[in-house]
Formats: sequence, C-alpha cells, structure tokens
Amino acid sequence: MPHALPDLTAALIDAAMRAGAEAADAVAVEGSSVSIDVRAGALEQAERSEGIDLGLRVLIGRRQASVSASDARPETLTEMAERAVAMAREAPEDPHAGLADPSRLATDLDASRLELADPAPEPDPQALQQDALAAEAAALAVAGVTQVQSASAAYGRRVVHLAATNGFSGGYASTSRTTSCVAISGTGTGMERDYDYDSRSWQADLRDPAEIGAEAGARAAARHGARKPRTGTFPVLFDERIASSLIGHLLQAVNGAAVARGSSWLLGRLGQQVLPKGLSITEDPHRPRLQGSRLFDGEGLPTARRDIVADGVLTGWVLDLATGRKLGMDSTANAARGTSAPPQPSVSHVALTPGTQDRAGLIADMGTGLLVTSLIGSTINPNTGDYSRGASGFWVDNGQIAHPVNECTIAGNLHDMLLRIVPGNDARPHLSRVVPSILIDGMVLAGA
Repeated sequence: MPHALPDLTAALIDAAMRAGAEAADAVAVEGSSVSIDVRAGALEQAERSEGIDLGLRVLIGRRQASVSASDARPETLTEMAERAVAMAREAPEDPHAGLADPSRLATDLDASRLELADPAPEPDPQALQQDALAAEAAALAVAGVTQVQSASAAYGRRVVHLAATNGFSGGYASTSRTTSCVAISGTGTGMERDYDYDSRSWQADLRDPAEIGAEAGARAAARHGARKPRTGTFPVLFDERIASSLIGHLLQAVNGAAVARGSSWLLGRLGQQVLPKGLSITEDPHRPRLQGSRLFDGEGLPTARRDIVADGVLTGWVLDLATGRKLGMDSTANAARGTSAPPQPSVSHVALTPGTQDRAGLIADMGTGLLVTSLIGSTINPNTGDYSRGASGFWVDNGQIAHPVNECTIAGNLHDMLLRIVPGNDARPHLSRVVPSILIDGMVLAGA
C-alpha cells in the first residue's frame, strides 16, 4: 500500500526531537519493480518487488548518527529515533557536520518539468516478456551467434521525499524502463560475449527490443576469432560505450570526499589544465526524462548547471556541505542522500564537449592501434593517476579494422592521458554521461 512519504518523514523528525535530537533530517524511499528474464524462447525468471526504506540522521551538537529501517509502523519510527539519539550521544564530534542554513534551501520544488515519471501505466508482465523474447530472437538470428546468455525487460517506479528540521521538505517520483540482451558467438574456449541495452525514464523513448537484440548479436559475432595484439606503444581509441569510464576517473578525483582525504591525483591542480584547451565537462542536473535529474540535492540545496572543467581548466570540486566545510569552500549542491548514511558528494549528469569526427573518422586517423570496446578489471592509483586495465576490442591497421583482439592490457597515467584526448561526435544524448568515443595517442599496450 502506498504511503504518504511527507507524513512519514515529518513523523520521523518529530520522533527524533522528542527523543532529544537538536536537529535531524529524514528520507523516505518507496519503490516497486518488475523484471522478466527469458532464455531459449521461454520464461526463465519473473520477479516483482515492492518496499519502503526510511533513513534518519540526528545531530546533537556536532555529533551525528544515522539509522535506517524498512518498516513504517509508528513504533518503528519511535525506536529509530531513540536508537539514533543514543548513538549520536556516543559518537565522536565532527566539526563539519550540520544541516544547511535555511536561507540557502531550494524553493523551486516542482519537479514536473523534469518529466522524471512516465504517466503511462505500468506495463503488463506479458508485454515485458514479449520485449525480452523479441530481443532474444533478433540476437539468435544474427549469423555467428550460437546462444543468448540472457534477454531481459524491466520496469520500476520510485518515490523519494526528504525533510529536515531546517524547514526543508521536498520530493519527486521517477520511473525506469529497460531492455537488455547478452549474446555469445563461438563455442568452447572460443566463445566471445557482447551485449546491448537501453534504459529510459519513459517507455515511449525506449529503443525497439529487436534492434537491441540484433545489435547485441552483431557485436558478439564481430568478436569471434579474437587473438592477442602485439606489445608496444600505440594509439588507443576508447569506444563510446566505455569512453565515459575515463571521464569517470576524473570525476572520482574531483569528488570532495577524495580531495578532503588527500587521496586524489588532482590535488593541487585546481585552476590548472586537465583537458585539452577547448574541452569542457558540464554538469546539468536539470535534464528532462533522465533518472538522477533533480532540482535539489540530498541536503535541500538548489542544484544548477555548471562547468566542472571549462576550456580544459579544472574549475572546482564536487562538494556537499561537510566536505565543503573541511576544505573551506561552499557546497556545490552535490550531496547524495541514502537511507543508511549521512550525505556524500556525488556528481549528477555530465557531458564532454564533442569533437568534429565520428568513430570511423577517428579510426582512419589513428593509423595502427587498438579500438577498445570492453574493459576488464581495474588498477587505478587514486594518488598518482597511474592507470592499467584489461581490454578487448579490435586491432586497427592503416586506418581500417583488421581483426578482433582480447587478453591485453592498456596502461598510462590519467593526467597525461586526459591532456591528450581527442573526442569524437558520437555520444548518445540520453545517457547520464554524454561522452563520445575518445582517441588517445601513445598508450602502452601489453599483448602477445
């Protein structure tokens, strides 16, 4: 049964104040989901889940504690409050803990313009099964595909509400609709696997399931017969599907929690060049029809579009209130709030300035090197930026794809790598990280 989340968060805060808290915030998350998996033309698994999660943070002076539960009964709310207050009294002091000043709270709380929740009704499980079956059939129809490991379709709905003793109270609803397919080519030790998927907030925006299955099958078939490349220093082109991981490493390094700990390879580089001139990384938390868009952050502060990197120069960190206080800076309204822990800084939606060429143009320009379509494992030194990852993809010879490759390692240093990136123009605009294919000259490649 759906709950009135604003009433639940208000009740939690009231219980906390009665128990002896000086300040508190509470978050309630209610959701439902249904997923269908098929295999060999038949239903393999069907799951449906519904539930509610509650989180309460209390503060007594500069001491704080957080508790969570998945039970909305009044006696549970009282027990949560009493336990959180008892924990806070025993917690060490944190000089940076505290709620937002009421004067800084977001006042624009109407999330309807973000279109996060599809007004269409929840799809019938039979409709989801038909989508999964269509994806599987399309993958199996591709020459060279020997089996489909999985084909799935899913739907979810989520409602969130945040309230605090500083006067903030706001929330929103969101939906998600996903279709995915994993195909395999070859047999025995020569099997190769690849995938495709699509995930949207609105059902009407989702790609056709047969298109998703056919693309998964084509990718798996193209990988058949992969072998190790030779060792040396070559250009490496990160395919659009995995290029966002490079920008992800930069975002991890500008996260205020890492900076405050002193474990960021970008320490001391604020205001310095971290990308080639002309390239920016723009955060925009107000993109419509995209999960994670938000008008306010996990501490009730108003969010806004900003450049994390502008014209290649690092302009600032990603901060919540606590990490901002530690660093002597203002919050950038990047707090993410779960139910079981205090807020932490987290970036929302970002986009890298695109280049002028598509992937084919970058392949032609790179001459001889490696096109990476899959990354395996990770060895990233957070303090130095030293980078080493297992990779597979395709060998490029004289600007043409020659054959698939696997079982190789690419290595470099993130600071040097990012200063040499050449982006393409093939980014998908509906993703949370809008990052095109990225070419980097002169990476170390360890193969045969």
